Amino acid sequence: MINRLLSIVYILMNKGTVTAGELAERFEVSVRTIYRDIEALSMAGIPVYAARGRNGGISLTEQFVLNKMLVSKEEQQQILSALASLRETGAQEDDAILIKLGDFFMDKSENWVSIDFSDWSGCRKDLFHQIRKAVLNHLVIEFDYYGQDGEMNHRCVEPVQLLFKEYTWYVRAFCRTKQAMRLFKVLRMKRVEITGEAFVPRHSIETEDPAAGSFSESGEPAATDCSMGGSSTDCQPEVILWIHKKEAYRIYDRFEEDEITVLSDGHFEIHYRCPMDDWVYGMILSFGPAAKVLAPEPVRQELHRRITEMKRLYESIS
Repeated sequence: MINRLLSIVYILMNKGTVTAGELAERFEVSVRTIYRDIEALSMAGIPVYAARGRNGGISLTEQFVLNKMLVSKEEQQQILSALASLRETGAQEDDAILIKLGDFFMDKSENWVSIDFSDWSGCRKDLFHQIRKAVLNHLVIEFDYYGQDGEMNHRCVEPVQLLFKEYTWYVRAFCRTKQAMRLFKVLRMKRVEITGEAFVPRHSIETEDPAAGSFSESGEPAATDCSMGGSSTDCQPEVILWIHKKEAYRIYDRFEEDEITVLSDGHFEIHYRCPMDDWVYGMILSFGPAAKVLAPEPVRQELHRRITEMKRLYESIS
């Protein structure tokens, strides 16, 4: 009997309204037995009711389907918060869904996060909306892109994901020029246009980590000395930095606690794993004379070379 009662509930959830005759035929019992089942469900607190008339039948109250049976109060708030967060990414057209669900749950979402994709000048106000539209609707986009060498190239790509990694936004896309997946830094994408051409996604992004070092921010494959199968962290060199204690405010902004060691004299030693690129070298140099690289030696040499080049540049100024 319990199995039949549960089955009746799920049938009502899926179909909305079912006649007693249909249920009786389904479970091979009498119509009177079905009505006894309905009474038992009602006594158990399940808001089931029977309506007479031409379009009548046995139904569950609409609020019960989501509010009581499928989604807990906490899950309702998570759904509303997720929609509110999505709205923050520029999905203003989803406001109607948020309002409807809020009314249906008899609750309202907490605006727990605010994301502003625009820059102070307002020049990039619509850029993220364009990217989001292209990703969700599988539309090809074209843009001019500045690589790490400063050269500009025109790219035609199939965007599959907008990614936030290491304080920077990227677009993960299949580049038709390179015929491979690439990461493109959003700030380097200029004159972005949606072509209107639709594409079929080439493979799922769920099975791989788009930020795990497979692609560099330049849109080219990331160089690695790791053997196949090594983790992305293992593929990245450990840089050991000494940083003066006066830079404490920046250290805790930039590094995780487990990467920071406070020395006996109050200065800091940082153990930091990262792919070495122009951004990382620029970050280290931004500390000026308040930081030095202790290891590895190739990184020390590269920084020395860059500092020498800077020194030569200033010496050439008359």
